[in-house]
Amino acid sequence: MFIIDSYPLAIAFLFVTMLCWGSWSNTQKLVSGSQWPASLFYWDYIIGLVLCSLILGLTLGSNGSDGRSFIDDLKQSSVESLQSAFIGGVVFNLSNLLIVAAIDIAGIAVGIAIGVGIALVQGVILNYMVDSSANPLLIFGGVALVVAGIVLSYIANRKLPNQKSASMKGILVAALSGIVMGFFYRFVADSISFDFHNLEVGKLSPYSAVFIFSIGCFVSNFVWNSYFMYFPINGEKATYLDYFTKGNIKIHTVGILGGLIWNVGMSFSLIASGTAGPTVSYGLGQGATMIAMAWGVFIWKEFKAAPQGTNKLITAMFLSFLSGIGLIILAKL
Repeated sequence: MFIIDSYPLAIAFLFVTMLCWGSWSNTQKLVSGSQWPASLFYWDYIIGLVLCSLILGLTLGSNGSDGRSFIDDLKQSSVESLQSAFIGGVVFNLSNLLIVAAIDIAGIAVGIAIGVGIALVQGVILNYMVDSSANPLLIFGGVALVVAGIVLSYIANRKLPNQKSASMKGILVAALSGIVMGFFYRFVADSISFDFHNLEVGKLSPYSAVFIFSIGCFVSNFVWNSYFMYFPINGEKATYLDYFTKGNIKIHTVGILGGLIWNVGMSFSLIASGTAGPTVSYGLGQGATMIAMAWGVFIWKEFKAAPQGTNKLITAMFLSFLSGIGLIILAKL
């Protein structure tokens, strides 16, 4: 299987993770004006997750002289490892459905910044409790700056006119999603052997872990997303019949693309974790908050109605996120 041995290359892969995790939500925005409910978009997104995990597993995960091939790795995996990766998918899926709802209510800038920002803080702390090889001063200094960015995002959002009730609802949903999301990566990491050259018997490679994680997302979607379809947090309810009668090829393709983009990020994060470690991998990947904010602010113009002076808050927010990400990178050097 393809393995990274260079820390700079691992960081490059994690920047791709950051870009993917911060950009997939644009696919939701692209179809949100077509009367396509977020819960139906999410079914296509999940299909994209599974397809991506299979493609990468059968290509990068099945080539190279070290490690185990994708299929062989699945055959030798223990029940405990499979269960851990699967649970990670179940937990992530609930959190991401809440993120999708938050984006639907309050936009990318608020939904991602608050939800993923909280998940970053919580996830880094949980991962550090298991992998403490990173410099604690730098890693937690970076987390503190990310928290400052979240607070600034909240303040900037509250300045938007005539949106306070909807925004507060979106903020609360985003915050809940972040709390849940902060747990998923640890489950997946627990299923993996991080010595990729000499994989531990029973443990998973990053490629098979992502596949089982994606299956966990898919299976749990019949529970989590069925609830959100019939009892939506925002908008009208949807049915399974609507998925087949109201969508079209373009809408379905955009949703699948969203899942492919996100899972490229997830796969690259785990591939890089063998060299960078799970704490840095998760923390840097969740710098996606800054990328999503950039999309929301500069492309979707979600703050165009904000009063004068809001731009200073947004600038300070970006600087906080950038500085925090920088410290997280340096924490492992």
